[in-house]
Amino acid sequence: METIFTKIINGEIPGTFVWRDETCVAFLDIAPVAYGHTLIVPVAQVDKWTDLDPATWAHLNQVAQTIGQAIIEVFGSQRAAHIIAGFDVPHTHIHCFPANSMADYNFANAIAPDRVDEEKMRRAAAGLRRVLGTGEDGYPLA
Repeated sequence: METIFTKIINGEIPGTFVWRDETCVAFLDIAPVAYGHTLIVPVAQVDKWTDLDPATWAHLNQVAQTIGQAIIEVFGSQRAAHIIAGFDVPHTHIHCFPANSMADYNFANAIAPDRVDEEKMRRAAAGLRRVLGTGEDGYPLA
């Protein structure tokens, strides 16, 4: 059964991509704990990160580090959070978002999708793409 992430990757459901390569994609979370909250997801639908092959796991973390650096640059945060939870969607994903304290790691503070400011989401995606050198599809610009 396809997860919602697989449907986003396949273009069946819209997603706001900031990165895409043959191994993984990264797109904005629709219920962000902060604007710029990005999910790094393997293309292969694997439920638990502990079941990923080592090369895919290493690649996801390399991309998460790159996106984390972009998050710090774009949002001026002290750190980029890096969290793996995995209970909400059975498809491995890393959460990266701007963080200035441990209080910022509270998912209870996530913005409900119907309350998200779409203009702030567009600006967040544009800023990340600018720093990452990617287009709206997430692929590197030529």
